[in-house]
Amino acid sequence: MDLRITTLAERPELESRLWAMPDSWPVFMKEDPVADLFYPVVGAEYAEFALVAEDRDQPGELVARAFSAPFLLEGDELPDDGWDGVLWRAARARRRGRAPDAISALEITIRPDMQGKGLSAVMLGALRDQAARLGFGELFAPVRPSGKHLQPRTPMADYAALRREDGLPADPWLRVHVRAGGVIEKVARRSMVVPGTVEEWRGWTGLAFDDSGEVEVPGALVPVHCDADHGHAVYVEPNVWVRHRLP
Repeated sequence: MDLRITTLAERPELESRLWAMPDSWPVFMKEDPVADLFYPVVGAEYAEFALVAEDRDQPGELVARAFSAPFLLEGDELPDDGWDGVLWRAARARRRGRAPDAISALEITIRPDMQGKGLSAVMLGALRDQAARLGFGELFAPVRPSGKHLQPRTPMADYAALRREDGLPADPWLRVHVRAGGVIEKVARRSMVVPGTVEEWRGWTGLAFDDSGEVEVPGALVPVHCDADHGHAVYVEPNVWVRHRLP
């Protein structure tokens, strides 16, 4: 496929199509409250960090999108709060007028009918290139391993350590990052936190959430913690920090 990949800063007219593009994210993944620090202001504040991919044969029709954000790391230790931590550190630096010293990938989304064509690797390469153009020497990524939801009871550290015979990660998405030059650094143990009432979780998942304990939810990387007596549940998702050193 002949793709045209540009930033939203270059193509602001595509912003509405950016959000209208179909995706395959589980509903509950869109309920992380920290996400409101980023997505509503992408066009106004982070347009040069948003990539849009069009099929050149169908101009204006998006087939993929990718987001990154500059943030203030202040050191070399990547935070345990991963994805959420990048967003609040990015927002805090911007509000205080402080220059970011790091950049992190946030999302790569491929239109469902275009999945399985290698576009994820292409978009990851585009994020790497854009980070380098913006003057960063590294691109970080709190990676959400694509096969982890099939093993929700396996600790993330154990899952991330699984290898194929060729030495590459067993997980497909971690494997794409490593092939692109990324190095697995550590587990971000609370990368994304999604709280909700049991009624909200029932609406997001179609599950009962009637009993206290761990609830396995389709698409979730670990079980959701449910406290039925107090009427709430919380999902604490671990991710895997990957460091990409840029040329």
